[in-house]
Amino acid sequence: MSATSRITVLTAATAAVAAAMGSAFAVAPTAVTASSHAFRLAPISAHRIVAPDGRITHSTSSNWAGYSATGSTFTSVSASWVQPTVKCSSQTTYSSFWIGIDGDGSDSVEQTGTEADCSGGQPQYYSWYEMYPAYPVNYSNTVRPGDHFTSTVSVSGSTFTLKLTDTTEGWTKTTTKKSSTAQDASAEIIAEAPSSSSVLPLANFGTANFTGATANGQPIGNFSPDQINMGSGSTTKASTSALSGGENFSVTWKHS
Repeated sequence: MSATSRITVLTAATAAVAAAMGSAFAVAPTAVTASSHAFRLAPISAHRIVAPDGRITHSTSSNWAGYSATGSTFTSVSASWVQPTVKCSSQTTYSSFWIGIDGDGSDSVEQTGTEADCSGGQPQYYSWYEMYPAYPVNYSNTVRPGDHFTSTVSVSGSTFTLKLTDTTEGWTKTTTKKSSTAQDASAEIIAEAPSSSSVLPLANFGTANFTGATANGQPIGNFSPDQINMGSGSTTKASTSALSGGENFSVTWKHS
């Protein structure tokens, strides 16, 4: 989500855990209102490695893994991915997979994607859109591990169109929103650890495969994008592969 995440309403079974954590978390593919959310996806928080020409070549982020293109005005970003299967223990963990505009060097993010969380030892899968810093909104459509998703986020003037299609389940959600503050300054395809007051534990999603990653209708590799790994201190939480064909890559879970 901006780099923020979405949440769903609490069930009785999860209310006690949420109270102990001091935050709510996603438990079902249920439509929610802003008041239901306590965590979300946020803009990138990263240590950047810069080449001699000033180009950002590699980042280690506390919350993002994937690719981000900057240095241009971006009017569209597209990609496809397969919904990962999470491996759950007793720990409550979270993971998000999305595409978006802004969020890398700007304070807004216009994004849509899917979630794979663990709550009470059980996997939870759902989808959402977010116009960060507004809270995310969940879609009610069924999401299952192994589902194939395609998505496009585009902007014309101040109007954003966020389209998410589950080609396996046979549904599409198209959301149109306006933003007067968006800078259209980056385009990204990301696996993320959502945040509450801090970054939440990352769910073991195995490997997320992204294909057809484009920005402004071109392979994202044409923009010499930033390759982002997720880490905390000396711990790598998720690693991002090199681009194949300029538009295909994977993100692999390493640590919660």
